[in-house]
Amino acid sequence: MKNTILSLLLLLSASSAAFAQSEKDSVKVHFRVSDTRIDKDFNGNGATLDSIFRKLTADSMAYGPTRRLSAVRVTGAASPEGSVGFNRSLSEKRAEAIFDEFRHRGLLSDSLASFTFVGRDWKGLQAEVEADPNVPYRSEVLSLLERINGSKPPEHPLAELKAVHGGESYRYLLARLFPELRASRLTVEYERLFPAIRIPDLPLSSPNLTATPHGHLLPMPIALGEVKQCSPFYIGLKTNMLYDALLLPNIGAEFYVGKNISLTADWMYGWWDRDRTHYYWRAYGGSVGARWWFGKAAHEKPLTGHHLGLFAGVITYDFELGKGGIMGGLPRRTLWDRCNFISGIEYGYSLPVARRLNIDFSLAIGYMGGKYLKYEPKYGFYIWQSTHRLRWVGPTKAEISLVWLIGCDNYNRRKGGSR
Repeated sequence: MKNTILSLLLLLSASSAAFAQSEKDSVKVHFRVSDTRIDKDFNGNGATLDSIFRKLTADSMAYGPTRRLSAVRVTGAASPEGSVGFNRSLSEKRAEAIFDEFRHRGLLSDSLASFTFVGRDWKGLQAEVEADPNVPYRSEVLSLLERINGSKPPEHPLAELKAVHGGESYRYLLARLFPELRASRLTVEYERLFPAIRIPDLPLSSPNLTATPHGHLLPMPIALGEVKQCSPFYIGLKTNMLYDALLLPNIGAEFYVGKNISLTADWMYGWWDRDRTHYYWRAYGGSVGARWWFGKAAHEKPLTGHHLGLFAGVITYDFELGKGGIMGGLPRRTLWDRCNFISGIEYGYSLPVARRLNIDFSLAIGYMGGKYLKYEPKYGFYIWQSTHRLRWVGPTKAEISLVWLIGCDNYNRRKGGSR
């Protein structure tokens, strides 16, 4: 009977006597002037990030089965010097940069994140001045900052700040306090749930109970579920719309392998003919290559922005529009004789156009070689005319490709505001 009563009490405790405690972890990362990249060797950023990474990883006790992530708040800011638009952009990219450090490790979910872009951090500067008694003409600076952060700020706040006592105060702020404002802060909020009940004068006869030193009886931890993260990976499936317009269906794939490097492969196949009119429009072939991505956009997200690449491939073709025709390679020979070879170096830019779509523009210059023959359709036959050696140096590939982004975390983010 006692065991039955005890079981009922435990059930009630787990469902109605549970309480949640809100907790937070926060990290602040500093940036160099006008930079949006996280430098782990700057201002202790590496140690700061390593500390919270250890708390958030699966091997840490900080996030066990009784903890549940509730929100991730990201704030990006910039010091007041510079234009309003530039500082707004800096704060956006700095906020994205710190969140990416966690998201790329599979530690945080994008769906829980909300973003705040401060731009010129006047409120942060006011707090720094209030905490520093050594600011020259401190009372005048604080009075100005109160107006700037008030309901009717001056039209040119930075100019007024620079004018305080001939710029003496501004020079101090620029050297001592502005560096602290060039930062991003990420705050992780979660709930810790403790199902518990105090049951006096009952024997400890259930294997599912443990006793605390103060006589409380605690049920075994109840798994509340965790936010499952996937490991980020980046794949692009694409079709070159220039080839599609030329009635040459094609498909390509690109795989991001890390460190701003991706591997590419593509194939096209078009085999159109009308024997009665001697109309032939045929081509097939493919290539493989590697790309190096660079620039700010590429740093913020793989498979986006500028890229340089090397590629090599094979192609064969048969083009004839009712008169003379040209056939790439020699028919009925070995595989190597039937193809022309192509290689080159390419430059391009991949532009985001939708959440899961990019358009990739690229142009390649290189070498195309092999043999080709000319023929004429006569008397119901195709009469060979001559064989030639191809040695072409110049443009070897043009691309305007529609790219479908596939993979965990492989999507384009909307800039500005909360999400």
